[in-house]
Amino acid sequence: MNTLSLLRSHARQLDWIGLVLALTLTIVIILPLLVVATWAFTEVWRYPSVLPQQFGLRFWHQTLARADVWSALMLSLRLATTVTLLSALICLPAAYAFARMDFPGRNIFFLSFLASHAFPKFGLLVTIAGIFLQLHLISTFWGVALIQLVGTLMLMIWIPVAAFQNVDRRMEEAARDVGAGPLRVFWSITLPQAAPTIFAAVLLTFVSTFYETEGAWLIGAPQISTMPVLMISFINNQLVVQYGAVLSVMLWVPSFIALMFARRVMSGDAFAKGFGA
Repeated sequence: MNTLSLLRSHARQLDWIGLVLALTLTIVIILPLLVVATWAFTEVWRYPSVLPQQFGLRFWHQTLARADVWSALMLSLRLATTVTLLSALICLPAAYAFARMDFPGRNIFFLSFLASHAFPKFGLLVTIAGIFLQLHLISTFWGVALIQLVGTLMLMIWIPVAAFQNVDRRMEEAARDVGAGPLRVFWSITLPQAAPTIFAAVLLTFVSTFYETEGAWLIGAPQISTMPVLMISFINNQLVVQYGAVLSVMLWVPSFIALMFARRVMSGDAFAKGFGA
């Protein structure tokens, strides 16, 4: 009985430790977001006041009236869409090959897609920038798209590979037994089961590309200015702090919409069952 009581006591202590850690992480993550959101709707906030003296939408009107803000937003959306489509076009067939085929050097090629994330990213970007300079891709749309495409390879290879590997092979074999051809099996059996995980990879690729900053700044500046790069320029140039806060809130919107869309499309067990055959 004493041993059981001791175990229960330790369990309660672990519960409290877990609760404290969860609250600490919540504060660390949520508090900066709340401060930024507060600044976005603040017109007057002077030291030493803890709360703003005046709220309003004046800086929203001023920010949204700037032509460079709308230009940066449209450019970011174009880049994210282009990079996501190119990444899907290149990586999904490769992911299927890695998941289903056995060829010389398969494991080495597969692990090579980690290379862009296994080393300091900025050093890799500087090296690529030197190559792009010779190819006249600096400060161009396609230069930024290509540098951002490099960052999507791991997401669009590793996650779909897992999706194709987890497809129920028995269903594929049953379809072939009744006379379905390879294309029919892929379209009716394989793809519907893998689709939710592939959708998640595409979604993550789009969102991460939209927020990508280092490559867009190093390769695109000064002619190519995405939303994150513009926000950084506002902060570095010490413009009104509310401009940066408004842009930060605007940057949250695409991510929020994308995640809500994913929530509607995918049910709780979608990754396990697929969209349905």
